[in-house]
Amino acid sequence: MKTKKIISAGPLVLEAIYPRGKAQDTPKARAAKRKLSSEAQQRMNQKYSYQKLELQLAANYVPGDLWVTVTYDDEHLPKSRSQANANFKYFLRKLRGARGKKAQPVVHWNTEHKHEHEDYFQHRRWHHHFFIDATGTDYELLRSCWIYGGNIEIRRIKIDKDHSYETLARYMCKESRDRPGLRCWSYTRNAKHPEVETFPVPDDTPLQPPKGATIYEEAGERTEFGSFRYVKYLAPNWRKGKRRPPVRRRRRC
Repeated sequence: MKTKKIISAGPLVLEAIYPRGKAQDTPKARAAKRKLSSEAQQRMNQKYSYQKLELQLAANYVPGDLWVTVTYDDEHLPKSRSQANANFKYFLRKLRGARGKKAQPVVHWNTEHKHEHEDYFQHRRWHHHFFIDATGTDYELLRSCWIYGGNIEIRRIKIDKDHSYETLARYMCKESRDRPGLRCWSYTRNAKHPEVETFPVPDDTPLQPPKGATIYEEAGERTEFGSFRYVKYLAPNWRKGKRRPPVRRRRRC
C-alpha cells in the first residue's frame, strides 16, 4: 500500500502518492521508502508564508475578484506599522458595515512600506495590499470607507497558465523574511481554508491530473524500493465556477 495526500483549495489542487513502510521491509528498504516519503511530503507542506497564502487565495478568490492597493496621503501618514494596521482594521469595520450582513467581505491583506512602488510610493510610504471578493459596486464602497487618502488602485484577479495564485502570494510576501513559518499577512474570520485528505491506496495507483487541468508543477522519483509522484494543478472546470460581477474601471481622485 501507498499513501495518497490531496490538498484542495478552490480550483487549486496538490496531490502526492508516496510509499508506506512494511513490517517485513529490510532496514535498507525502510530507509529508502522513508526518503521517498519525506521528499513527497516536503512538496506538500506549506513551509513558507507565501505557500500558505497561495492556498488561502485559491480557496477564497476567483478570476474577477479584486486585488486592491490603498495608500496614505501626507495628512494621514501613520508613524508605525501598528498604527497602520489599526487604521486598516478600522477600514474593514467600515467596509463590513457598508456591505451589510448578507455580503460580508472576505479579505486577505498585508501592510508594507519598505519597497518603492510607482511615483506615489517613492518615499516608501505606508500602504496596504488586499484581496476582496467582488460585488460590482466595489469602487464606491472602497473609496467611501478608505478615509486616509485618495489613491486607490483596483485590479481584477487573473488566473491562467502564466498568472497563478503563487505569483500573487509571492508578491504579497515580498517584504517578509525568508524564514519558514513567518506570516506577513492576515485574513478575515469568514475566510475559507484548504481541505486536506490523506488515505491509503494500492501500490499500483497512478497519479494522473484530470484531463484539461492546468499543470503548474510536477515531480517524482522511482527507485528499486518504490516511488513517489507529486503534481500541482488547476482543476479542469475551474473557469465554470462562480462568476463575479463586473467592477468599474479604476479611477484616481
